[in-house]
Amino acid sequence: MADEVDAIAAAWLAERPDLDVQPLHILSRISRLAQLLDERRAQAFAEHGLAGHEFDVLAALRRSGPPYERTPGQLIEATHVTSGTMTNRLDRLADRNLIVRKAHPEDGRQSLVRLTPLGRRRVDAALETLLASERALLDGLSAAQRGSLAAGLRRLLHTLADS
Repeated sequence: MADEVDAIAAAWLAERPDLDVQPLHILSRISRLAQLLDERRAQAFAEHGLAGHEFDVLAALRRSGPPYERTPGQLIEATHVTSGTMTNRLDRLADRNLIVRKAHPEDGRQSLVRLTPLGRRRVDAALETLLASERALLDGLSAAQRGSLAAGLRRLLHTLADS
């Protein structure tokens, strides 16, 4: 069951037999999978009126547990964006009644961002759609294959994070 990556690697090997093209077999597939997953995720979120970056903020709040609130700084850390980007995202989510901002009770210099009931329903529904879509993508793999793949990718991520 050859694919496009096999053809690319074979072509490079024919042109440059002096090179080890083995990394292409793994990392080019990961790159292509990332593109396809980004498209699928965008579609799943759009079905619920969300963009991916909006889902990220709402999901960070939802995962935090009751009362589903965080400081903007904690959301910046969770979503890996700048302060200005987060302010823009929070403004838009507040305009859509998916979050509310309130003063921090212990630190007047900070605010808290809280998920609204509408925001909770929206992020929960988007997550359910996302997981159903992604579960279907993995149906062709056995439980053992999924576990092995997850373990290998985890190791690779640790390697990249440590370098």
